[in-house]
Amino acid sequence: MMNPRVKSVKAIKDYKLDIIFDNNERGVFDCSNFLDKGIFQELQDVNYFNKVKCEYGTVVWQNEQDICPDT
Repeated sequence: MMNPRVKSVKAIKDYKLDIIFDNNERGVFDCSNFLDKGIFQELQDVNYFNKVKCEYGTVVWQNEQDICPDT
């Protein structure tokens, strides 16, 4: 069974993401645990973090960081 895909995403305070899935479920994902890991360190810049977007059902940033909907 396939997990729902991301329909929209918006950065909110404290490095959290407000996510709406294609099945209309909504959730908040806390990214703060990822900010000290590898490629995700760039997300510590809140201005960059806020540039999050949804592409092909996945949460992405312009420099190739992504969070799979299965997460």
